[in-house]
Amino acid sequence: MDKVISSPDAAVADVPDGATLAVGGFGLVGVPEILIDALLRQGAKELEVVSNNCGTDGFGLGVLLAEHRIRRTISSYIGANKEFARQFLAGELEVELTPQGTLAERLRAGGAGIPAFFTPAGVGTPVAEGGLPLRYDGAGGIAVATQPKETREFDGVAHVLERAIVADFALVHAWKGDRHGNLVYRRSARNFNPAAAASGRITIAQVEHLVEPGELDPEAIHTPGIHVHRVVPVGPVQVGIENRTVRA
Repeated sequence: MDKVISSPDAAVADVPDGATLAVGGFGLVGVPEILIDALLRQGAKELEVVSNNCGTDGFGLGVLLAEHRIRRTISSYIGANKEFARQFLAGELEVELTPQGTLAERLRAGGAGIPAFFTPAGVGTPVAEGGLPLRYDGAGGIAVATQPKETREFDGVAHVLERAIVADFALVHAWKGDRHGNLVYRRSARNFNPAAAASGRITIAQVEHLVEPGELDPEAIHTPGIHVHRVVPVGPVQVGIENRTVRA
């Protein structure tokens, strides 16, 4: 039952080339950056990443992206990473754009054992009708585009079928965790972490504060330990500021 791993490097040592990773975080908050840095040192490549965004230049998933270690992403926001935009437009990166709520539900459904679901989000747009660029050809044209999805009407409202996501590995960040893998997230750092944690076949959590079993209030646990396979104590993490604004 003791799921504590001695180091971030040991925790990600068996992530193979081509693995699918569900990664928590939103912007700079709740990002498992220490695990990501360990994965950078480990060397896995051709990765498919499922995350709200692909980090920023020089931080989070952005460090893997800069080394061309990511082959494909499933994301809902890509606007804060110049290298991401460059690789996508150059045809070096495949990107599946997904509405943000749909992405969260695809991860949650994967963790709950639900293979697919219907949602009204995206109906009447290229999300449902197809034609969104998955990969550009590097010359301004679309090399690979999305295909139309099944739609169905429920109670007079059109819905589109979305497939759930089950990742090979999940990397998440938690404020507190115990040796059994029970996790508590702090404020906005919860974001995509619970859904990502549930979706991983093997879930690895970096935790700021490791506590003993029984110290966490059962009513306060956000991710039960049944979803978590490895716990890595990393100490307090400083959250950066994405866009610093000061008075003139």
